[in-house]
Amino acid sequence: MKYNYKPTGVCASNMEFDIENNIIKNMRTIGGCPGNSLGIRSLCIGNDIDYIIDKLKGIKCGFRNTSCPDQISKALEQYKKEGK
Repeated sequence: MKYNYKPTGVCASNMEFDIENNIIKNMRTIGGCPGNSLGIRSLCIGNDIDYIIDKLKGIKCGFRNTSCPDQISKALEQYKKEGK
């Protein structure tokens, strides 16, 4: 299932996920740091969303209260909340 999320408080402007049976099959971050986005994408693909939430939740970027990894965890939590 395709899922789009608009992150807040970070450089990325959109996050797109392809999720099947709670496994991330593909993801794409629009904006933000290209290298970090590709690295995070590589680590997320093939993993269960609960595992990714646990690993990325609460990570901060510099002085910000959030980060792209934290926003990924928020996106996946929202996905679960919406019962996708």
